[in-house]
Amino acid sequence: MRLFDTHCHFDFDIFQGDFDAQLKSANAQGVSRFVVPSIGSSNWAQVQQMAAEHASIYFALGIHPYFLHQQSIDELPTLKELLNQRGNQCVAVGECGLDAMVEVDMVLQEKVFIEQVALATYYQLPLILHCRKTHNRMVQILKQERFQYGGILHGFSGSYQQAMQFIELGFYIGVGGVITYPRANKTRQAIVSLPIEKLVLETDSPDMPLNGYQGKPNHPKMIGEILACLASLKGMSRQTIAEIVWKNSNSAFGICE
Repeated sequence: MRLFDTHCHFDFDIFQGDFDAQLKSANAQGVSRFVVPSIGSSNWAQVQQMAAEHASIYFALGIHPYFLHQQSIDELPTLKELLNQRGNQCVAVGECGLDAMVEVDMVLQEKVFIEQVALATYYQLPLILHCRKTHNRMVQILKQERFQYGGILHGFSGSYQQAMQFIELGFYIGVGGVITYPRANKTRQAIVSLPIEKLVLETDSPDMPLNGYQGKPNHPKMIGEILACLASLKGMSRQTIAEIVWKNSNSAFGICE
């Protein structure tokens, strides 16, 4: 079966010792496509280079709210220029969004997020959304900006109602390691109720380790275990789920299967 990790930071230092071996270990588990979102200007060049060297790797360009600083405003013209010059492997704007759990001024967060939504609209690209404790405000902004190109709500850990707000705006829901934790009952129940046609799989490697792997770096090769958990929750076969989420993942990013 073909698996797609729609959100992994495969460019981070922890994977760089022998990247070809890291990639092969994921491929051995059936993971044949990856999207590596950037976090800011510090790794825009790196994710582009990684995709240039590996046909199975796609990337997104954006500014993550966690890494925002006052100079981020000045970097937006560079981001626009990079998007203007992008090739086919640049499939989204992101990772971008709002985060109420970090000590970054929310006025600045909203300004930079709105600018990135505008860029995604201008270039007709989907968004990869980072959202912590800001669901309602993010939905409000997306509606206010009349954003129409969908994307993925990354690292979902909310309620059914919250997920449906984003689905109604054209987004897919990124399902990761959180569903492997029995205590994450609200999120697990939401995933059971959400339409499978609107779900995609992700690891957020090296973050968001699965249950039983706490304290260890996460890896794209773990997608199969997230798939198995999703199949169990949904009462469907792994093969059926794999085929559906493969199609969803490519559709979310406008990639030909």
